[in-house]
Amino acid sequence: MTVYVPLERVEEARATLIELFPEGFEEREGGAELELTAYTEREDAVARLEALGRVRESPVALGWEDAWRNFHKPVRIGPLWIGPPWETADAGSLPIVIDPGQAFGTGAHATTRLCIELLLGVEPSGLVDLGCGSGVVAVAAAKLGFAPVLALDNDELAVEAARANAARNEVAVEAHGADVLADALPQVAVAVANIARAPVERATERFAGRVVIASGYLEAERPEPSGWRSTDRRVAEGWAADLLVRD
Repeated sequence: MTVYVPLERVEEARATLIELFPEGFEEREGGAELELTAYTEREDAVARLEALGRVRESPVALGWEDAWRNFHKPVRIGPLWIGPPWETADAGSLPIVIDPGQAFGTGAHATTRLCIELLLGVEPSGLVDLGCGSGVVAVAAAKLGFAPVLALDNDELAVEAARANAARNEVAVEAHGADVLADALPQVAVAVANIARAPVERATERFAGRVVIASGYLEAERPEPSGWRSTDRRVAEGWAADLLVRD
């Protein structure tokens, strides 16, 4: 069911949909209206939604429960193949299998790809992934010969996902809960920080190593942590990543 809500009633509509569909709903902007869509068998939902705006009902196609898989395609970054468990890795590649159901990053986003591209040009050594999400970058680093590899995140679900993905790919990654802007950082040579420009700058200035691969910000932004300079920059789809080295 989709309800088309005038923008002045958006907050009221969201509150109603949270009540009706606590498992979640979709939002799409449509000019002067916001489209709110939910999947349901509740017959009483129609009247509640009609009180908010125009309602459209559509039958759910067979196989809907697996249709989300069509949005998760494998990517190739240098020797690395990164993909979901139902796809087959390229022959001769270093495969990394990431379950997109973990929802913390699958390798397909431009910032993740850019980080791994820059990582390919760095001599393997000890590495920490600051804000690791699913752990895809940490797993990629371990596959490329970096050791030890540590993964930090302040979200325990992300830490669990990183551990699960490391185990799935049979690599040694130590994943722990931590606030990378406040807690002590590991004494390793390389860090990856795919977060956002401001926290990238703060985390980099706290890091005692020699190289930081930074991303999570738009192409128009440039991190400028004190005592560091960019020696390489990659852009894709409006996003950017920088290879930062200590002055």
